Amino acid sequence: MAGTLILLFARFLTAVRGQWHGVAPSDEQRIYFANHASHGDFVLIWTVLPRRLRLASRPVAGSDYWLKSRLRRFIGRDVFNAVLIDRERPSRTNDPISQMTDALDAGSSLIVFPEGTRNSTPAPLLPFKSGLFHLARARPEVDLVPVWIDNLNRVMPKGEFVPIPLICTVTFGAALQIAEGETKRDFLARAEAALLALSPKAGAP
Repeated sequence: MAGTLILLFARFLTAVRGQWHGVAPSDEQRIYFANHASHGDFVLIWTVLPRRLRLASRPVAGSDYWLKSRLRRFIGRDVFNAVLIDRERPSRTNDPISQMTDALDAGSSLIVFPEGTRNSTPAPLLPFKSGLFHLARARPEVDLVPVWIDNLNRVMPKGEFVPIPLICTVTFGAALQIAEGETKRDFLARAEAALLALSPKAGAP
C-alpha cells in the first residue's frame, strides 16, 4: 500500500516517462546503474519499471541516510527492500560487494548509483567508484543496463523541502557486460560513456 502511494505521488509530481533505447523490459536479472542527483532517483526508476520487474528490483542505498529516522527506515527497508550499505569504512561490518552479490544470488535485480553520492556539481557525472567494476567482475553473467534520470534534481533541489512539479524522464540504454581481462579503468570508462550517451545533452548540437 505504501509503495503504491509513493508510486502515484511520483507520477503525479513528475509525470515521469520511461524510455527504452536499445534494450527492452525483460524478466532477466539485471543491474541497473544510474546517475545520482537526488534521494528520489531510485523511486523514479522503480516507478517506470513494469510491475513484475519492480517487485524483483532492489535499490542499493546508503544506510547512513535511510536508517536515520523511523520514516526513512520504513521507506528504504520495508517499502523498497533496499540493500543498505554502510558507506563509512571505519564503521563497516559487512562487505558491500558481498551484500550486493547475496541479493543477486537470491534472484533480485539491483539499482545502483556508481558515483557513490549525489552529484551537486556542474559536471554531468562524478567519477565512478570501483564498486560497479567489482560487482560486474563478481557476477559477469548479469547484464548491466545504464539508466539516465533527467530533471529530478530540479524537482527537488538539494536543501529544499517543497518539490517543484516538472516532467522527468528515465532512459534505459543497451546492456553491457564486463569483458574477460578488462581492466577497472577501461570498464569504468566504458560504463560512464554508456551512461552519458543517454543524457539529453549528448544529442544536443
